[in-house]
Amino acid sequence: MLTTTNPPFTPTGVALYARFGLAGAIGCGVTHGVLTPVDVVKTRIQLDPVTYNKGMAGTFRQVIRTEGVEALMTGFGPTFAGYFLQGALKFGGYEFWKKTLIDSVGQENAARNRTAIYLVGAAIAEFIADIALCPLEATRIRLVSQPTFANGLVSGITRLVKEEGVYRGLYSGFGPIVFKQVPYTMSKFVVYEVASEALWRGVGDPKQMTSSTTTAVNLTAGLIAGVVAAVVSQPADTLLSKINKAKGNGSIISRLSGLASDLGFRGLFLGLGPRIMMVGLMSAFQFAIYGDLKRIFGATSGVEIRK
Repeated sequence: MLTTTNPPFTPTGVALYARFGLAGAIGCGVTHGVLTPVDVVKTRIQLDPVTYNKGMAGTFRQVIRTEGVEALMTGFGPTFAGYFLQGALKFGGYEFWKKTLIDSVGQENAARNRTAIYLVGAAIAEFIADIALCPLEATRIRLVSQPTFANGLVSGITRLVKEEGVYRGLYSGFGPIVFKQVPYTMSKFVVYEVASEALWRGVGDPKQMTSSTTTAVNLTAGLIAGVVAAVVSQPADTLLSKINKAKGNGSIISRLSGLASDLGFRGLFLGLGPRIMMVGLMSAFQFAIYGDLKRIFGATSGVEIRK
């Protein structure tokens, strides 16, 4: 069954999707920004496992001891800006493409094929979002791997373009970021939808629940979704960190193939522990913030599919 909830004052069209986008932007920007220290540690472990071989807690202490506590916030600017944009396009785009796909196949077909609707809507939204995210993620990784490369977001992007050009400097990681983010987002949204539906079956009718109960359901479903998504996307995340560490020769495909071969199966999952913690927490709070902000913004008229 396809259901649409409508508050007394209901934004529609561009106004509705702008609210979805803003809620997603704030949720992603804030959560990624707050967890910048965890991302710094995860990236260091991926890029230099010989130096940073003491696990997550040990690497935190090692970075603070050798570079100071401020080093844990390296790349905060591109992290916040990149995921603010990506969050707007991902969450707002998911709502838009989900509704578009439902309208194109009809309500009955959508109910029978809801998993496919979720997967395709998430994939399209994330691919578009990655176009905006890629230059900022490339800058973040370069700042983390080479702290003296630049002073921040603007100077980092400027130097990358000047020395390596737009494509190789800012978009050399587009392939791995798509291979990382698209499966990540597809699994994240599908697992969230399934987990939240299962939780609501146990809790009761969402329309009758308090806002705190709704937030708790979103947190729990988001945590489950984040853990699954982290595991699915970990190999591509490792390759993304490696390919953005420094300049390279040859095509992107050949470089990725060489990196994957050199790393091996175990190497592709370097930093998985910190990333599971980071992504699990991020996803939990993203969905909680997104749900709360949609309610505050009056953007509760999105389409949902329920059996």
